[in-house]
Amino acid sequence: MTSLSRRQFLGASAGLCAGLISPLPLRAAQPGMTLRAETRTLDIGGRAATVMGLRNGAGGQGLTLDPGQRFQVALTNGLSENTIVHWHGQIPPNDQDGAPNTNPMLTPGETRAYDFAPRPGTFWMHSHVPQQEIALLAAPLIVRRPEDLTRDRQEVTMFLHDFAFAPPEAVLAALQAPEGDHAGSGGGMSGEMSGGMRGGMAMDHGTMKMAPSGSGGMGSGMGMASGMGSGAMAMGQGMTMDLNDYEFDAYLANDRTLDDPEVVAVERGGRVLLRIVNASSMTAYWIDTGSEQARLVAVDGDPVQPVTGRRFPLAQAQRLEIELDLPKDGAALPVLALREGSRAQTGLVLAPPGARVAKLPLEAAQAAAPVANDMRLEAALRAQVPLPDRAVTRRIMVMLNGTMQPYRWTINNQVWDDHQPILASHGDRVELTFHNMSMMAHPMHLHGHVFQVVALGSQRLRGALRDTVLVPAMSTVTVALDAGQAARWMMHCHHMGHLANGMMTELSVLPTA
Repeated sequence: MTSLSRRQFLGASAGLCAGLISPLPLRAAQPGMTLRAETRTLDIGGRAATVMGLRNGAGGQGLTLDPGQRFQVALTNGLSENTIVHWHGQIPPNDQDGAPNTNPMLTPGETRAYDFAPRPGTFWMHSHVPQQEIALLAAPLIVRRPEDLTRDRQEVTMFLHDFAFAPPEAVLAALQAPEGDHAGSGGGMSGEMSGGMRGGMAMDHGTMKMAPSGSGGMGSGMGMASGMGSGAMAMGQGMTMDLNDYEFDAYLANDRTLDDPEVVAVERGGRVLLRIVNASSMTAYWIDTGSEQARLVAVDGDPVQPVTGRRFPLAQAQRLEIELDLPKDGAALPVLALREGSRAQTGLVLAPPGARVAKLPLEAAQAAAPVANDMRLEAALRAQVPLPDRAVTRRIMVMLNGTMQPYRWTINNQVWDDHQPILASHGDRVELTFHNMSMMAHPMHLHGHVFQVVALGSQRLRGALRDTVLVPAMSTVTVALDAGQAARWMMHCHHMGHLANGMMTELSVLPTA
């Protein structure tokens, strides 16, 4: 049995006392782990909502593994439909990757075994069927490092979702509908759009002005340079980008809305490691730590040289690990996720014993800026252990395009059904340049690989290691990787509306001669 520190025990006890199902189990999962894809019921604003989830053997959502522990899991499909689960950011053998185009679907009632050595860090698992991911079929996957067991800090996971009462099929159908139909089902919980119009308005009301390079929402205490190179943002002042294709009914942190948040018991003046996962299907956020400076220590599971700040961008499918030193006066500390281009917000509260927990509004005083409007954090990030220096053997341009009307999204001018594989050979040092010619930002994810961000526009850098990178509208981002197992690896936009409407291709890694 895994021992818990006093701080970990405090956090676990708070969840039990509140009668909550924590996204993390109370101890790391042991050999013979099980997961079950199934439906579950949440209370969203006083309404019962049937969603999906991944239940572990202890009854919680997701898994936590100890250092060195293998990922040995039996996954059962308890749904009435086929499913498949992807271990996002992990690098299993290709036949265990969990992609429907390379692995067989799990039929109802079927159980499948998985066994591989996991990468340490903050990851997640999710269905690779867009409709099911919209229905919340996702959960945390935390793989602890040895130092996580020895450092005097409490771990807290914040798992973010966007939620609609409408069925997922209706959500995707609304994206194809004429202007004016891109709203939730009238649950009354959606935030205000940037144009000042509330849920029910068309996507073009959600456009935001692009700020000049180097300006935007990162100025609240970020310990970094004040600007970027001129090539890092390709859109000039006065141009617009499209945001927020769909007006969801609610935004959730650990399955709860901000008017009834999870309150995590913490130690007065203690230290917390926040593991934040953006599992939202179409929504990007700013993570806001309010009055307290935080240290960003890892992104997408891989450590970075620490960056201090109070507000950090988080695109779809990305993860942050943030260290916080809690107030010594014993005050409660809300940690918020602010929806870009909107006043909507969600989050949780870190509260030591006896702290007063104030009521938090579902909407902020003003709309948050677009996440892709400010790439200074991406430009400042430096991997703790970068890729080894090697000559690039293959350079590949990947064109991203699409339109709102008709709602169609492409890679290299092709939807998935017509795609041509991108080719590399095992062991190649590959540079992929994502060239976004559309008016929306795209969080691009590559299966089976870790890549390093090496250029934003014309600005070369030795950036963070990632598995998902945000490519702003009308701009380029270049990543470097070493081509892995000879196999077909999916590469796609992690915005579920874009993925469902064509925005996927594959990196086909060929064996060396």
